[in-house]
Amino acid sequence: MRPASFGSRAHLHAKRSAKTAVIALHCSGSSGRQWDSLVSAMGDHYCVIAPDLYGDGTQRPWPGERPFRISDEAAPIIDIIDRQNGAVHLVGHSYGGAVALRAALARSSRIASLSLYEPIVPHVLKAMGPEGLSAWQEISGLLSSLDTAIVEGAHQWAAECFVDYFNGIGRWMAMNAEAQTAFMRYIPKAAIESRAVMAERIPLMAYTRLRMPTLLMHGDATTQPTELMTRKLAEVLKTTAWHVLGGAGHMAPITHAQQINACIGAHIRRADGSIARDGKVPLPAWVAA
Repeated sequence: MRPASFGSRAHLHAKRSAKTAVIALHCSGSSGRQWDSLVSAMGDHYCVIAPDLYGDGTQRPWPGERPFRISDEAAPIIDIIDRQNGAVHLVGHSYGGAVALRAALARSSRIASLSLYEPIVPHVLKAMGPEGLSAWQEISGLLSSLDTAIVEGAHQWAAECFVDYFNGIGRWMAMNAEAQTAFMRYIPKAAIESRAVMAERIPLMAYTRLRMPTLLMHGDATTQPTELMTRKLAEVLKTTAWHVLGGAGHMAPITHAQQINACIGAHIRRADGSIARDGKVPLPAWVAA
């Protein structure tokens, strides 16, 4: 199947560039604009490409001709990678992190580095004993309930549960009516994303093939399942830098954008060998190793 076409804003820089490409993938219910501040944080030496995923921003929805898979979301991203002159840096948040991992597995030789904030990969929880099983049951129960509610047309209930789980209790009520309406229009896409992440069956051993420098991040105020998913990937990916952001939850790339972007930038520059005069690129002082 032909890769999806993209919205114009997100892909003005998707063509070949003399600059090193940084491809940044947004979370569920967001758009490529989530990474606007990363553009300025990376400076003039990098070309930041922030595509809208299916059904988000300016991107058309999934046509629904067959069950949706993470590989379907990753296919257009792989197309962007293939159109670059050299290796690219991949960045992903939440659902976008799961898509980034799938693209990295498909084009591992073309990925200069990975930077992931709490990627949603529930299947890894099953390899974490009783604690992982409990976390699997929590997130699978949530996503299953949301899926059922969306199918039955209870979009507002599903949207409120989704927002409050990943953003914190009470966040839905704090949103204005316009934002709530916009999210309810998005929520059917959340259903097919949920099915796709729950159906993912990448063997853990497959991730060991990813040898590029990888940065994994989570907030210390996040949910247990998202923290455990990130920790398991850090255990499997042997070239991982691991950082915890104090006071942050699952939406830190938006709520704590300056800190997250600084950490991503330092990781990318270090992977590229853009070192300071003393031979090191120090991570920001706020990052906990």
